[in-house]
Amino acid sequence: MIEVPSKLENETFKLIDIEKKLKPIGYVIGGGWEYDHGYFDYRLEDDGAYLYVRLPFSAVDGEELDVKGVHVTLGRPFLLAHQYQKGLDDHAEDPNPLLNQFSEPEDADAEFPEKWVQTGKEYVEEVEQILLENMDISPLE
Repeated sequence: MIEVPSKLENETFKLIDIEKKLKPIGYVIGGGWEYDHGYFDYRLEDDGAYLYVRLPFSAVDGEELDVKGVHVTLGRPFLLAHQYQKGLDDHAEDPNPLLNQFSEPEDADAEFPEKWVQTGKEYVEEVEQILLENMDISPLE
């Protein structure tokens, strides 16, 4: 994991406003979200590992993410690599493997390839421009 200091840190927006701007350019809310926090993920590459630009966010003032109009505060973006096993999961203990066929990651926090670091930082800069400079919404005071 490589942290990327950003102007986005500690800025607060309506979650729906962020979604409307980031989803059309390829960001998704990662599957690991909880009731009070989550991540916008952009997948860079699939070359033995999934490389992500990850933008963390947390609900404001005890709100829950599934509440209409929820406000979120953005955290420090980071670059993350997940390296997955090839083939079948050797530790699967699911009684119904037809429903759950995903392998556990070989390394959930693999080394992020140096050749992709600058590209990842450029994606963070793009999100800064979209959310802070070129939006018709502004951070909440």
